[in-house]
Amino acid sequence: MSKSLVHALSAATLRMLRPLVRILLRNGISYGTFADLAKWVYVDVATREFGIPGRKQSVSRVAVITGLSRKEVSRVQELPRPDDTAEEERYNRAARVIGGWLLDETYQSGDGQPCDLAFEGEISFTSLVKKYSGDVPARAILDELLRVGNVERLENGKVSLLASAYIPQESEIDKLYILGADTSALISTIDHNLDPTTEQKYFQRKVRYDNLPDEALPELRKLTADKAQKLLEQINLWLARHDRDVTPSVEGTGRNIAGLGIYYFENPEGESQDDTDEQDT
Repeated sequence: MSKSLVHALSAATLRMLRPLVRILLRNGISYGTFADLAKWVYVDVATREFGIPGRKQSVSRVAVITGLSRKEVSRVQELPRPDDTAEEERYNRAARVIGGWLLDETYQSGDGQPCDLAFEGEISFTSLVKKYSGDVPARAILDELLRVGNVERLENGKVSLLASAYIPQESEIDKLYILGADTSALISTIDHNLDPTTEQKYFQRKVRYDNLPDEALPELRKLTADKAQKLLEQINLWLARHDRDVTPSVEGTGRNIAGLGIYYFENPEGESQDDTDEQDT
């Protein structure tokens, strides 16, 4: 690997790590814990993705690829696999219920808006949960959506949808799940686009100016939020019509995850996203 490539990767890694380490330190995660996680991922990726076709990946080869000793590779391989399946499943189930509420005509009023739903009945919150979240108790889903502020209970006992996306407002644990999911998706897209063997590149764009007055920012925040929300709602409708969990009649092969992520960023001049003087090129 050339020195220029090592330098570019090192600089990019520093920029990615700075905000991550800020979050880790704020939440009491020590370097030792981070180092163990990093070692586990190094060993796991090297084992799963950098093997020789037709041959079982050996501890020695993983050690060569990662730079770790064989003893350390063996130790890491014996560590329990970090597990976020509970958080991921809860997130996905709640999101599917809201998606069904927004898209399924059964649960909409005449003008296409989501209806206020009785908790039980033929067309109710319970039937919505059963249709879009399987055998999870409706009460558990309702408690979750109430907790994060997506729904409210009306005086007549019905459940009203307040927000069109499942975005946890209170729980730091849920927000940190989003940190992992969203940054992983972005970096995976960049990895795909950097691969020289990739023919079909994924959409990845941003727009950035560096001399905006303070007075322009409130309008920019509102403009981007309004435009981005409308686009995401359009993409959501298309995806829901083609997703077999939401629309069981859809046919086809394979099982794929796909979507679109949008984010807004803002920093005072002199406090760039990585607190360095590097500029985008």
